[in-house]
Amino acid sequence: MNIIKVKDRQELEKRIPSMPWYIEKFIGYKLPDLSPSTLLEYVRDYEIFLGWLIAEGLSQAKQIRDVELAELERLHMDAIDNFRMFLATNQKHSNTRTTITRKLSSLRSLFHYLSQIAEDDEFYPLLKRNVMAKISIKRTHKPKDTAAKLEGKLLQEEEIEEFLGYVREGYGHDVARNKQALYAYNLNRTRDTCIISLILHSGLRVSELLNLNMDDVDLKKKLVYVYRKGKNDETFKTPVYFRQDAVADLEAYIGLRDTRYHAPKKEKALFLAVANGKREGSRMTRRAIQEMVIKYAKRFGKPYLSVHKLRHSFATDYYLSNDIYKTQEQLGHASPETTQIYAHLTDKTMALAIDKRKEASSDA
Repeated sequence: MNIIKVKDRQELEKRIPSMPWYIEKFIGYKLPDLSPSTLLEYVRDYEIFLGWLIAEGLSQAKQIRDVELAELERLHMDAIDNFRMFLATNQKHSNTRTTITRKLSSLRSLFHYLSQIAEDDEFYPLLKRNVMAKISIKRTHKPKDTAAKLEGKLLQEEEIEEFLGYVREGYGHDVARNKQALYAYNLNRTRDTCIISLILHSGLRVSELLNLNMDDVDLKKKLVYVYRKGKNDETFKTPVYFRQDAVADLEAYIGLRDTRYHAPKKEKALFLAVANGKREGSRMTRRAIQEMVIKYAKRFGKPYLSVHKLRHSFATDYYLSNDIYKTQEQLGHASPETTQIYAHLTDKTMALAIDKRKEASSDA
């Protein structure tokens, strides 16, 4: 079972009792269609919004669960504009434009459900007036805009191997005088190299990577089996190919996994870490993987690299040799529109490749 979904479902169940009854009803309605992770984000957004209503005196409730439907009906556009401003400027909840848009979209989904779908005993909508219907939420970015932001911040062709080479050897030379850093590096470099190699040669998401179990890896077929984002079927894992380049790194890590990380027999996770004060290894966390990548990226001279940008680096390189639909399938995108980012990213790369070919032809 997907480890992240299990944890998020547990957290969701813990938070729901603190919500008003109508939000609990909404979550129950959405549960068959959305993942627990998505619904947990919804609940977090509603906690912020309802808490803000109480703080601003727009609700007479003492606690979030007591905010009444009638108080939502009485909200004016000014209130929503002020909430948007709060999200943008409040130090604790300062958000990017994309995050603000997502939070407002969460509210729109709730208000739409209450006003258009849910009914009371007399078959009337639970919410008679929907202020969020007046809110226009524009897409904050298009594939071309996203590509423009990513340009120059990804690993290009030869840089992929250069970065992997740095993780294998180069980082050790840079921290040679720091005994503690060098010890940690020598202990984990085979694992770290394997993780980064697998991302750069398959395009896996960090959630897919940390959920991998030992029996999810097929070295002969060059496949890993993962729970794909957005799919609620916890009985089916999607096969995802990785390149031959990652095979040796996987073999090297798997060969020392049990002894290096003192893996207990019951531990199925592929990637392990031994936490401070512990003797046996356990599944790596999302944060540990993210921080590990950032550590190497900074020393390599590309501090903007992250797990997700490594995925983007693979996708851009992969798209050069495959069409948009193969790239969409490899990355697990729900829509080819998302995959169009790489079409824009590779425009410049393709143009350079054509120029090089022309130069080679003229020299011949």
